[in-house]
Amino acid sequence: MNLSKTKILFILFLLITLITTISSAAYSDITMSVVEEPVCTINFGDNSTFTKQLISKDLNNKEVTLQLQVKNNEESSKPTGEVMLVIDNSKSMLEKVNDTKTREDFVINSAQTLITNLLKDNTKLKIGVVSFSTNTDISKEGTAEDAKLISDLTNDATSLSKAISNISYDGPRTNLESGITLAKKYFTKNTESSHKYLIVLTDGVPNVAINYDKNYYSDDVITKTKTALTSLSGQIDNVYVMLTGIKDGDVVASPSTKTYNQIISEVFGTTTKPTIGKFYYVTDDNIEQTITSSIYNDLIPVEKSFKDIKIIDYFPKEIIDNFSFAYVSKANIGSISAEVDKTINSITWTIPELKSGETATIQYKLKLKENFDEAIVGKILNTNTKVDLSYTDYSNKTNSKTSDVSPKLKLEEIKPTVLPKAGKTSFIALVCASVVIVFVCGFKFFEIRNKMK
Repeated sequence: MNLSKTKILFILFLLITLITTISSAAYSDITMSVVEEPVCTINFGDNSTFTKQLISKDLNNKEVTLQLQVKNNEESSKPTGEVMLVIDNSKSMLEKVNDTKTREDFVINSAQTLITNLLKDNTKLKIGVVSFSTNTDISKEGTAEDAKLISDLTNDATSLSKAISNISYDGPRTNLESGITLAKKYFTKNTESSHKYLIVLTDGVPNVAINYDKNYYSDDVITKTKTALTSLSGQIDNVYVMLTGIKDGDVVASPSTKTYNQIISEVFGTTTKPTIGKFYYVTDDNIEQTITSSIYNDLIPVEKSFKDIKIIDYFPKEIIDNFSFAYVSKANIGSISAEVDKTINSITWTIPELKSGETATIQYKLKLKENFDEAIVGKILNTNTKVDLSYTDYSNKTNSKTSDVSPKLKLEEIKPTVLPKAGKTSFIALVCASVVIVFVCGFKFFEIRNKMK
């Protein structure tokens, strides 16, 4: 009984060793080559692309790596039309906010940066500038002459920068209504509402208005200033108000009985619920960031993002049956199928949003299985059948595109060879023959061994 068990174990050992050797030999008799390496390219939007390409190959190990990549190359639109800058030129702007700079320095330098950035490579935008405070002639205080035109609408950034650097800061009080009223007059009448913007840069709470009741910070001043702001609704696209320089908003604004913060709330609203447009209530150390970044970014009307991107990459059945699939790197943006969907032989990549300048990438590897079908030897194999791309563009329009461009592989048998042709059929026949040989040799071995005892 023990002898029979020994025989069986010995024969199984020989069989496993032989099968492994034969399998390895059969697999090594096949070479893989890349016949074609075209780049599958789908153009979409104005400048954006999807590409699928073979990026590396290890032919000794019979594997290739492919990459899918989506690039949003769209440039965010800059505003077109007209912008009026309404800048406070009251004396308080000359107040030092640190050891070296005044509030005027921060506001004007930031305004110059804003102008330069808005007009860079943008011939479709013009900017004008108005200053406001109150007239140095006390008899003209509370009139339209509390505001001055600094520059008419132009797209010459150099002349605008020079003009605002020459503003005189001599007004004793703040008549914002006069600045808004004057700025409105310089918008051209034939521009559409969506192409007009007004930016207010001030460091004071309005205390004077046109034809006001001669009481600073009065309800009459509050009402007239707020009415001037709300009158812009429907006439221009948006209003941006930056208020700074308020050291203690809870102090009463004499001779009024209201605090500065109460007046600010009644005139401008709050940052979350502004009277109109957007309201930035900031400290002096945030002037530069507010003007050059927050207001600038809010002026950009269109972020050219693509949304609901779906990419379906289809594989031929011959690839699915004879090659193993594995991700080299997962998607850096969005989500992708964990494995190949065998019902339609595909993987699906979804990207909720791809913003301007973003690139989304995934990579996967195809490796020839050891137990492959001999029928594919000598054939040209497309790595993919097609790619479907669908997306919603920045005009909220849904689009779809397809490409069947694919890299191509070829398997060839090494010749001459002493082993049978590689593949499933020959492999099975060889295994069967090997089993018979192993059993015969095994029994013969034990028969001789028994006779020698």
